[in-house]
Amino acid sequence: MPLDFTAIDFETANSSPASACSVGLVRVRGGEVVATAGWLIQPPAGHDDFQEWNVRIHGIRPEDVQTAATWSEQFDRLCAFAGADVLVAHNAGFDLNVLRRASEATGDECPPFRSLCSLQVARKIYDLDSYRLPVAAAAAGFGDFSHHDALADARACAQIVIDAARRSDAADIHALAQVLGIRVTDAPASAPVRAVA
Repeated sequence: MPLDFTAIDFETANSSPASACSVGLVRVRGGEVVATAGWLIQPPAGHDDFQEWNVRIHGIRPEDVQTAATWSEQFDRLCAFAGADVLVAHNAGFDLNVLRRASEATGDECPPFRSLCSLQVARKIYDLDSYRLPVAAAAAGFGDFSHHDALADARACAQIVIDAARRSDAADIHALAQVLGIRVTDAPASAPVRAVA
């Protein structure tokens, strides 16, 4: 099987995992990036307050999402892009929790996406002082990107997994997980509040 997956990253308006305000998606086929997409999202009602801390991190303000699609309006597009792929994210528990919580807040049914954490991958494949996304991505040959831009972050996650698969001679995402002694998670699990990656 080839190295196929979709990398995903969310930015949130506040500390609620349901407050998705931006998503980035990167499709990988055979170890190569073949498609990318990213867009702003109106966070679900009740989770749409933009906290100053979050705005300082990603720069997205309430006025930026006023004309953006709501979670429900864009959810089919997100799911269509991801398809049946394993989703890869840096601190995957957080991003998969955003998928689940935002869907719960809007009454949308979230598919049971499988996931692999590029943070866990980086910890197994690199010897670094820090495994924050910019540091791990630089080790994978992907430096100087706009950290906390959802699409750029998803691209960085993808590069970490592509590089790790090359270094470990893993043919696909499941072989990579097996070689590194980590697992592809079968369904979203609850995650702690995200530390800044």
